[in-house]
Amino acid sequence: MLTRVRASGLKLTPQRLAIARELAGDPTHPTAQELFERLRPAMPTMSFATVYNTLDALAAAGLCVSLSLAPGAARFDANMTPHNHAVCDRCGLVRDVPTGADGEPARDLAPSVNAAAPGFSVRAVEQIYRGLCEACAADEPTFAFARARAGKPR
Repeated sequence: MLTRVRASGLKLTPQRLAIARELAGDPTHPTAQELFERLRPAMPTMSFATVYNTLDALAAAGLCVSLSLAPGAARFDANMTPHNHAVCDRCGLVRDVPTGADGEPARDLAPSVNAAAPGFSVRAVEQIYRGLCEACAADEPTFAFARARAGKPR
């Protein structure tokens, strides 16, 4: 990601560099607040506004994506390869889900999108899988019962 940040023309300050590094190394899709709290001990003079504005600049430059997957703060994803997301409805866990072998299997829907919205040009397709992660499902009686019936351990 750092090579892409340099190539984007964004001025590389120590704060921006730290934020980009932290985001690039984090597959959990952190919020601006989460990144701020992690970086604050090493950079106590950095403000939350600096973190948020840097993430906004990275997203505007196409170096990360701002995700609104659940109520609350936006999450940021530095993985720019085509993929989908699985979101836990209880704890908010977000994980990347690979797409098919060709990278964008849902692009086949572009003709039906065009039929419904003539002239609409599809630039990206994303599916969001919602449910409960393994830990939350184990605490949910209905899911635990279904897993037991399917022969899967808690």
